[in-house]
Amino acid sequence: MRRGGALLICAVIAVAALYQLVLADKTVSPQVRLPTAAATIGSGSEAVVVGADGTVLTWYPPPEEGTLPELPLSEPPPSGHLAGPALRQARVLGAAPPALRPYIASSFYGESGVDVELRSGIELRFGDATRLEEKWLAAAAVLADPTIEALDYVNLHAPRRLTFGGSGHTLPPIP
Repeated sequence: MRRGGALLICAVIAVAALYQLVLADKTVSPQVRLPTAAATIGSGSEAVVVGADGTVLTWYPPPEEGTLPELPLSEPPPSGHLAGPALRQARVLGAAPPALRPYIASSFYGESGVDVELRSGIELRFGDATRLEEKWLAAAAVLADPTIEALDYVNLHAPRRLTFGGSGHTLPPIP
């Protein structure tokens, strides 16, 4: 065999070995991740879904009535993305734990920031849209506390020093 042929065979073997070592066991599989549906704008068949990042998801099918909280907007923004208080509300709603989502009725932006109202009438006061996981965990802990039978609000501005009070609304049932 000629020297050039031997070098070509060695190169092919080296490339095959490199392929086996580096690439053969590494397969790429496509993954589609749908955005978290956080809320709706509008209601009924005209409802438009909004993602947790504030993106208006016009391609998302309208949800069943009452499955997502409704943002207090009359129509989606022309830009296709929420801004300001509506965006903060979408972020708070999108961060809600799946177990608590069925209990959320609505949200609004008040003097102290984002407030979420549960279907039972209890108000969760989030303030700004930061530390959301910590705030939702604190809210869940209060709602699951067996020593609390009724309340009106949970102030989550400082989740490690939260406050709550009132007795006008019963707690939602434990899922």
